Amino acid sequence: MSDLHNQSPHSRRKWRSAVTEPLTAKILLMSAAFIYLLLIIILPLVSVLVEAFRNGVGEYLLALREPDAMAAIRLTLLVAAIAVPLNLLFGLAASWAIAKFDFKGKAFLITLIDLPFSISPVISGLVYVLLFGGQSLLGPWLKSHGVEILFAVPGIVLATIFVTFPFVARELIPLMQEQGTAEEEAAITLGANGWQTFTRVTLPNIKWGLLYGVLLCNARAMGEFGAVSVVSGHIRGLTTTMPLHVEILYNEYNLAGAFAVASLLALLALLTLVVRTVLEIWFSHGLAGSNKH
Repeated sequence: MSDLHNQSPHSRRKWRSAVTEPLTAKILLMSAAFIYLLLIIILPLVSVLVEAFRNGVGEYLLALREPDAMAAIRLTLLVAAIAVPLNLLFGLAASWAIAKFDFKGKAFLITLIDLPFSISPVISGLVYVLLFGGQSLLGPWLKSHGVEILFAVPGIVLATIFVTFPFVARELIPLMQEQGTAEEEAAITLGANGWQTFTRVTLPNIKWGLLYGVLLCNARAMGEFGAVSVVSGHIRGLTTTMPLHVEILYNEYNLAGAFAVASLLALLALLTLVVRTVLEIWFSHGLAGSNKH
């Protein structure tokens, strides 16, 4: 900064012009981004909402109160309520181990975490079919003991966990690596135990990355189709989540019901974003208030 102040006004003007884009370029870039978002995100969402309410609010609510639709909504929320907390715990443990410690197999662990990003969800569903199906080694034994994995809720939960477990860990690993271990080491030097170090030092530093990872995980859990489609069996009212129920209704040409459930799924995703924004505002105000005191 001192070198910049010591420069002549003419050289400072040249420096600013070299790093500042012209107004025309800014307008073109912003317009291109807005048009892209309009075509890819906004218009499809608007079309879903328009089709959902085409026959009126009464028909919309009737489609959502239909027993199979209610069962699909309950199952979707149940699967998300199980998968997201488990992935939260795994993401915290994995990111803590990878970012704060050196051990053999770290690169292999990171590769395993990235595995669901690199394979198709349908393949991950087939893995569970091969593992727990009737022709597998575990399938007959589980069936003889009255344990149902495939075409039941446990299989849907396992498939959802598999495709969503990288989200929390992948948000926290680079964040923790950038923060380093200096603050934790200082806390331990001052007499804090492991739990105190985690809750009072590490967790406050990663709360936004953790929140963002949980929201991504939750959105993917509610919207997962490929892996769940393979292991669910498409049993209406029992093993159909909201995305599967939308497909069934659409194939039956029940467009009003399909778009009604699809709009509810989209609204749940938007609600997730609203919750994130509210929490950010709440935490920022709380932090500002604590700084004043």
